[in-house]
Amino acid sequence: MPSRAAEPHTFKVENGQFTLDGKPFRIISGEIHYARVPRAYWRDRLRMAKAMGLNSITTYVFWNEHEPKPGVYDFSGNNDVAEFIREAQEEGLYVILRPGPYAAQSGNSGGYPAWLLKDHSIVVRSSDPKFMAPARQWLLRLGKELSQLQIGNGGPIIAVQVENEYGSFGSDHVYMEQMHHILVDAGFTKAQLYTADGPEQIPNGALPELPAVINFGPGES
Repeated sequence: MPSRAAEPHTFKVENGQFTLDGKPFRIISGEIHYARVPRAYWRDRLRMAKAMGLNSITTYVFWNEHEPKPGVYDFSGNNDVAEFIREAQEEGLYVILRPGPYAAQSGNSGGYPAWLLKDHSIVVRSSDPKFMAPARQWLLRLGKELSQLQIGNGGPIIAVQVENEYGSFGSDHVYMEQMHHILVDAGFTKAQLYTADGPEQIPNGALPELPAVINFGPGES
């Protein structure tokens, strides 16, 4: 079982496959959103996931949960995403991080804070400075919490998603490049960055320098 002081490792996409420390690795993951599970049950749920045969956990990070007011951040209690990730590592699980800032399954305006949307002229998921400035500030702050938990630093985070299925929303590659570089500036350089879209939307949301993941459902070919 990995410990909190695990040694640095490498996770990459190379030669058409995932590799962990240079050896082929198959990801078998499931989704658990820490903010939707009481903290007291995190470890129980993670152990269940491990018992199912999973080796990785995927989680969103919900901006609205962590920045209830501009510049006021909450990583305590049920919002302690770093502790959730550390517990996943202790239970022998890797982590795939989906920091957004758009979160499709938030059930609350993409996980954007209410204060962000008070300005009705703001254009979210775009290069609009009124959106990019607070989004950048948020992701840089998140990097202070989580960048040290990447696999290259001895943590369990093997991959970090850039935006979230953006190809279903638009095709602004300049915006996507900005989001990519914000995550790099936030310190997410020791895990594999990637984009993810539906099969038909890949050209809209993919970036040439990053692996493109295809999202699909049961029965789709």
